[in-house]
Amino acid sequence: MPSLIDIRRRIRSVRSTQQITKAMKMVSAARLRRSQDRVLAARPYAALLRQMIGNVAAAVSSDERIPHNPLLAERPESRVLLILITADRGLAGAFNANLLKTSQRFLEEKSGEARELLLIGRKGRDFYRKRRVTVIGEYTGLGEKAQYRDAVEIAARVIERFRSQEIDAVYLINNEFRSVMSQKLAVGRVLPLELPRLAAPVDYIFEQPPERMLDQLLPRYIEVEVYRALLESAAAEHAARMTAMDQATSNASEMIDKLTLYMNRVRQASITKELIEVVSGAAALE
Repeated sequence: MPSLIDIRRRIRSVRSTQQITKAMKMVSAARLRRSQDRVLAARPYAALLRQMIGNVAAAVSSDERIPHNPLLAERPESRVLLILITADRGLAGAFNANLLKTSQRFLEEKSGEARELLLIGRKGRDFYRKRRVTVIGEYTGLGEKAQYRDAVEIAARVIERFRSQEIDAVYLINNEFRSVMSQKLAVGRVLPLELPRLAAPVDYIFEQPPERMLDQLLPRYIEVEVYRALLESAAAEHAARMTAMDQATSNASEMIDKLTLYMNRVRQASITKELIEVVSGAAALE
């Protein structure tokens, strides 16, 4: 049976941990608000840009030059690039574990092709550093500090490799923010771009050749998609960490209550034992 001193020491340790988890929850809640505002501001722009690209492509679908745009070229996927966005830190529940498991399943499904990885986040980098995979790029320290220029750099690197036919397809795996309690694991193809099918496309009057417009719009859309994925991942990370720290705080409270109850029982047993010894000693003297 542990002594009272050991139990009190353990209660102090759990209480200290509880203070840390409570503080981390408050920090994540504050950061989540900022990240959520950035995500909500980026979503409409990305959706409208995709719709406009679909309208332009549909309006000029009869032009033979449009299917030859290098970013729309469909090729057999013999060389695949996967962009994986993870967090730089842990303590966020299953946030990183789900991403890594999904990426492993994806690579297993593409085992017959040449596979490459572009890793964003320390957790993904550390995980695949000890595995036999080809990593063409690593980006850490982005998170909520991600700027549009970071997405431009990543997108330019990917677009260049796709245009030069070094890769045949580009996929992206990340967590999308839905709510504080819910994050959606998203796996999508970035290149070649899949244009939406519109029932009634907008009839544009072009001031410049439509193929030139697509040459300018398609890279911009890839940049916006990468930027939106970075923002979604940052918001989802803070939401997951906030939920995990809230649960850890509740678990610490329950453990403190159980340890306190156990300590009181041990102390009561010790007092009862001392009373019995006193009474037995007094009876022996009589």
